[in-house]
Amino acid sequence: MLHWILILLLIAAVASLLGFRGVAGASAGIAKILIFIVLVVLIIALFTGVLIVA
Repeated sequence: MLHWILILLLIAAVASLLGFRGVAGASAGIAKILIFIVLVVLIIALFTGVLIVA
């Protein structure tokens, strides 16, 4: 999922530079949603002990 976030942020940056505001806004919005989902899953994994941080 992190791979998709990076792709969407790259698309947003390029579209913004080229003046495509709609595409840039949409891809940045989707990337924000995916970042939120990744953070929630990470926090749940840390609290349930599934993910062990050394």
